[in-house]
Amino acid sequence: MIKKIKKTIKIEEKYIGERLDVFLSEVLNIKRKDVQTAIENDEILVSNKTSKSGYKLKLDDEIQIDLTIRDEENLKLDAEDIPLDIIYEDEDIILINKPKGLVVHPGAGNFSHTLVNALLYYSKNLSSLNGEFRPGIVHRIDKDTWGLLIVAKNDNAHQYLSKQLEDHTMHRSYLALVKGTFSNNKGEIDAPIGRDPSNRLRMKVKAGGKSAISYYQVVERFSHYTLLNLDLKTGRTHQLRAHLAFIDHPIVGDDLYGGKSSLYENGQLLIAYKIVFKRPKDEKMMEFKIPLPKEFEDVINKLKSENAG
Repeated sequence: MIKKIKKTIKIEEKYIGERLDVFLSEVLNIKRKDVQTAIENDEILVSNKTSKSGYKLKLDDEIQIDLTIRDEENLKLDAEDIPLDIIYEDEDIILINKPKGLVVHPGAGNFSHTLVNALLYYSKNLSSLNGEFRPGIVHRIDKDTWGLLIVAKNDNAHQYLSKQLEDHTMHRSYLALVKGTFSNNKGEIDAPIGRDPSNRLRMKVKAGGKSAISYYQVVERFSHYTLLNLDLKTGRTHQLRAHLAFIDHPIVGDDLYGGKSSLYENGQLLIAYKIVFKRPKDEKMMEFKIPLPKEFEDVINKLKSENAG
């Protein structure tokens, strides 16, 4: 059962000082954890700005709500025999090369054929910190992005990896083919990101959004395209896709963010190709890289041949 809620609530005097998540849980008659998830996903705004679950309500605050909740009471995730490209594994972690087209975890409209379904089939040992519908999931990459993703096999490892994400000692690097050319060789994009009110599937740079910082470096230039190395300081939803669209260099194939191109029409040319982190069991610094997928490499080779011609 899917429940959609779209409304605006103006805060009256009697609600001043209440926590945002507690207030909405009672008013909307939904679980507090669902409210908290919606707040994290920018599906709930306070006076057109992103907020936190613990925000204390003020007089005349306007709470904008646009969310979808799937009733999970009677849902059970099935283990599915989906092949996994495992790059590394020990007693604490599994490092996976996620293919393009595979959703990481279940959500509205995707409660099967996800990476989580595959993990449940592969291993009985997965961390529980993110709940029963996200076992082992420490971080995500988009459905149509290739790349490296760490899965935690126990809660201690999960906490250790999450801390590395928070303090930026875990480094994730991406390669993307983008539209247009750059006069400079490297740069920083420091622009806040929030949900696009005109299209809830998109994120956009906007005032009141969450702080987001990305770094880019030119790897190779072509006539009308550029291959970039990208690094994240923060990890917002669709951060690279939104940031690159913001500077008018959308990722090739990313129709949602203006990257539609006859050069490639099968999703965005974006890969999380490198990850550096401390291994939970002994704090040893680990680094892994993967090559470009063949279809990504084919596009690059085509552009190189055009350059040579």
